[in-house]
Amino acid sequence: MKPLFKIFILSFFIVNFANAQDYKTRFNGIDIQHYRLKLAVNDSTDVIDGSMDVSVRFRKLSNKFELDFVSLDTVTGLGMEVTSVLNDADSLEFVHRFDRLVIGTDIIYKDTIITYTINYKGVPKDGLIISKNKHGDRTFFGDNWPNRAHNWFPCVDHPSDKATIEYEVTAPNHYKVIANGSSLGHTENDNETVTYSYKSSKPIPTKVMVTGIADFAVQNIEPTVSSVPVSSWVYPQQAEEGFKDFEVADSIIQFFEEKIGPYPFDKLANVQSKTRYGGMENAGCIFYNESAITGERKIEALVAHEIAHQWFGNSVSEQDWPHVWLSEGFATYFTNVYMEHKYGSEEMQKRAVEQRDRIFAYNDKTPGTVIPRRIDDLNHILNTNTYQKGGWVLHMLRNKIGEENFWRGIREYYKKYQYGNATTAHFQKVMEANSGQNLDTFFKQWLTTNNYPVLGFTWVYYKGVVRIIIDQKQDVPMAVDLDVELTYDDGTTEIKQVFIEDKLAPYRIEDCRSTVVGLKYDPLNKLLVKFEAQ
Repeated sequence: MKPLFKIFILSFFIVNFANAQDYKTRFNGIDIQHYRLKLAVNDSTDVIDGSMDVSVRFRKLSNKFELDFVSLDTVTGLGMEVTSVLNDADSLEFVHRFDRLVIGTDIIYKDTIITYTINYKGVPKDGLIISKNKHGDRTFFGDNWPNRAHNWFPCVDHPSDKATIEYEVTAPNHYKVIANGSSLGHTENDNETVTYSYKSSKPIPTKVMVTGIADFAVQNIEPTVSSVPVSSWVYPQQAEEGFKDFEVADSIIQFFEEKIGPYPFDKLANVQSKTRYGGMENAGCIFYNESAITGERKIEALVAHEIAHQWFGNSVSEQDWPHVWLSEGFATYFTNVYMEHKYGSEEMQKRAVEQRDRIFAYNDKTPGTVIPRRIDDLNHILNTNTYQKGGWVLHMLRNKIGEENFWRGIREYYKKYQYGNATTAHFQKVMEANSGQNLDTFFKQWLTTNNYPVLGFTWVYYKGVVRIIIDQKQDVPMAVDLDVELTYDDGTTEIKQVFIEDKLAPYRIEDCRSTVVGLKYDPLNKLLVKFEAQ
């Protein structure tokens, strides 16, 4: 390596190590177009041999670029060792330390696309989980969320830089291999290994780029209501149970296609795996925790949640981590919508109440916002606010702007940002355009504060008018539409709506058709609200 390059790169690390998560700076410099990963695994060691062809579009004049890649820890022996970096047949200078791979190049002009080959080997510290499954069989499973992909392949490990990917995975011939994208077939090699090839034609974030290598029983499901190729990949010891649990996938896809838009990927494989999560929504290749499979058909909501992510999270991806509710909140709510469709409005009411109570309990102990003000640990953004409260925001938005406007807006938002990235501001703008309403107050108070209304009431009925004094007991008053169900002396009921925004104020409900003998607030659970007696 040339001394000048060494000095430059050393100063680069000193300046930039502290800013390792500044995705905007990097995205202004490069845009990854395509990954081609060659990966070989074996049964004698946990060492993987990798070769990554990465196609880079340069956004500005440059003579270097950097990728995320966990470097070798000489104490533990975990991490990756880069053996060479090539551009065609030319060897390039590089420095690999502090989990960054910096590659020196000749001067590259703006909008030039160049493919580089990075050869490496090592034992993954994380990301590619090499272990034994619950039946004692050796397995290999990618498990990348949130930014663990760079433990086993070089990449830009951030959802803002999406790319297509293809795989050539070589494993001993007693394994089967699943990965993102369409299967390009497999080749049996002379050394009792098999190479499986897959290619994804749609750009996806690294958090959902995976392969799974195990002894699988595979069932290809003949589509009955959707046109998407669906398959189930489960451990042979649980083939019957797994196939039974996953058989709901076809009808779930059909429902979301009708509500949102065409399924975004080449296939859907539901895979029993060693993921640390209950389910991980890898694009077209969902991994479920191995313990979820029981054969009792109890994971329908989980399957619906992970399938919903194919539209929101995988196709439309959050531009940066604070906006992860656009993935998790959406998947949570659209699971509720699917369950409502299949089992009726009572199921939606039950799920809404359970999730509301969970939100209150969580925020009593850990106050926070749906869009976090700061993130110290990416794993901490997987919480009740981004899942359940994010879902409740969509539920309230649906009720605020109306059924037709809501679903038209959802479909337009998806269509506009599919295979790309979005922020909350993008979503808000689309929903405002489709509802004709200014939603600024709604989005700010529900997503950027930890508020929710805590309401107390007194009321009287006199000569056809209900007079209510509503006391917002939380510190900061909120602006919300509150449904009030009137019960008349003849046993009939009627729902009226009042708009409240003051800390303590009187309200009138007029045109009551007879004597009002009782009131019920938010009878259909449309509002994330807690009631307290005066």
